[in-house]
Amino acid sequence: MRDTDGLLSVARLRELVETDQVDTVLVAMTDMQGRLQGKRCSARYFLSEVLDHATEACDYLLAVDVEMNTVGGYQVSSWDRGYGDFVLRPDMATLRLIPWHPGTALVLADVELVEGGPVAVSPRQVLRRQLDRLADLGLGAFVGTELEFIVFDDTYEQAWRSGYRNLTPSNQYNVDYSLLGTGRVEPLLRDIRTSMSGAGMYVESAKGECNPGQHEIAFRYADALTTCDNHGIYKTGAKEIAAAHGKSLTFMAKYNEREGNSCHVHISLRAADGEPVMAGDRHGGFSPLMEHFIAGQLACLRELTYFYAPNINSYKRFAAGSFAPTAVAWGIDNRTCALRTVGHGESLRMENRVPGGDVNPYLAVAALIAAGLHGIENELPLEREFTGNAYASTKPRVPSTLREAADLLDDSAIARQAFGHDVVEHYLNAAHVEQAAYDAAVTDWERVRGFERL
Repeated sequence: MRDTDGLLSVARLRELVETDQVDTVLVAMTDMQGRLQGKRCSARYFLSEVLDHATEACDYLLAVDVEMNTVGGYQVSSWDRGYGDFVLRPDMATLRLIPWHPGTALVLADVELVEGGPVAVSPRQVLRRQLDRLADLGLGAFVGTELEFIVFDDTYEQAWRSGYRNLTPSNQYNVDYSLLGTGRVEPLLRDIRTSMSGAGMYVESAKGECNPGQHEIAFRYADALTTCDNHGIYKTGAKEIAAAHGKSLTFMAKYNEREGNSCHVHISLRAADGEPVMAGDRHGGFSPLMEHFIAGQLACLRELTYFYAPNINSYKRFAAGSFAPTAVAWGIDNRTCALRTVGHGESLRMENRVPGGDVNPYLAVAALIAAGLHGIENELPLEREFTGNAYASTKPRVPSTLREAADLLDDSAIARQAFGHDVVEHYLNAAHVEQAAYDAAVTDWERVRGFERL
């Protein structure tokens, strides 16, 4: 590996440390909310101790809510279990420079039990399990995630002090595909793009989106694990770079009543030798495997929606005419459907349009693979594609609330078989914690409507 790619070998890291070009190594895991958590290690300590012996962190990192509150109901971690440690085992294939922090490298870690073996509920392990199932069939998954975000001229500190109200978006109107619109914030967009390139990612493009201040930076697809790793690093880095520019940005699924932030996920399969397996001579240029794969998505989408939409706010995106789906349907290059097929021949792939910018990519991709395997293993037939406006169709609907999605997941035999009861129960508890917190909250909407007039 070359540091000109941003990616580092251990030998190259040693050289950079010896010449005082790198002094810090971030050791990071991904938590249930898709965030990077971990430690800033001195580079010399990392090389002398962590590289061979790993490091540890409190196991509550996989048993807290978004506010980092300790909550009950988890088997993996609790007050009764003493909130002990688990092991962060660096995956050295992910070692890279982090250009937006001077003298800093980062490595992602797999989460292990102190006594040995993986922590099954950790997001990276959930995905690894589904990738292993694919590999048993001689297949691998390639994925691209398309994250949208909204940029504000307010700093994160100003946004916090205002209660995230009355923020100023960096564009005042719809800048979808507008070069003028992206030009207004190009210093920030360019810094993000070049920084991510310096961290070993292949940046394709940046474009404006519909909501004022909304933009998307696209990256080249890669194998599923690499894409999910890059997704988390990019999301953290983009926020940090925005802060350095005196701005803030949000990936939340639905910031306001206009268009939400999506995270469309593109997925294709290849054989072990790298040959694409989705293209064929069936309708749409599909192979039988592609038909079974999409049929599996349709059969499982409702009961696996929680893994695509894990928060209360996620479900605010699903509105007619919003470019976020409401119908469980598939179509060829049809953006009104939850599932869209694009490309042809080697580029043929499926896009799932359900996830928002708040998605945990490891869980979403694991769910896509599990659904596809259900279709492949059972040779499910594929219904004809939907043409026209799926918003106005009578097709089954994407769950409209977190409560509905959690109930569907709870009842899903497919999910329990694919992920295991421990994983399903862990994330069901997360859903119930989120739902209970929301049910107990009194919102601005209620105050405005009820303070005087009720």
